[in-house]
Amino acid sequence: MSSKKIAVFPGSFDPITLGHLDIIKRALPLFDEIIVAIGTNAAKKYMWSLAERKEKLEAAFSDHAAISIADYKGLTADFCKKNNAQFILRGLRNTTDFTYEQTIAQANEKVNGVDSVFLICSPEYSHISSSIVRDIARNDGNYSSLIP
Repeated sequence: MSSKKIAVFPGSFDPITLGHLDIIKRALPLFDEIIVAIGTNAAKKYMWSLAERKEKLEAAFSDHAAISIADYKGLTADFCKKNNAQFILRGLRNTTDFTYEQTIAQANEKVNGVDSVFLICSPEYSHISSSIVRDIARNDGNYSSLIP
């Protein structure tokens, strides 16, 4: 196991929001490296292509050497193991997020030995979610204040 502290921040990033940016940048002092990992799910219909999502992430973090962008299929914990990451980084907006993430975190730790680290989002971003951005985009609304 690597002595480097590596975290994976998984998501679909369809699209990346200011909330994601907030969590990742605030987590930088905690880890030597953060891999922003775009999970792909064949059953899910994405609004933006994988290439577009990857491009937006690379642009958002181009000035941060400790952040890399990757994509993967399958279990996040398996991706962590392949990349010697000991931690899964997650952002929480509210108790609903916590309830959802808690069971997954406990399973990942018990079954795969990968610990989860949660950061509470900054209050000014707690109302932002990718699904809200997609709803606004679908209806030709202006969502520019919610994304990087």
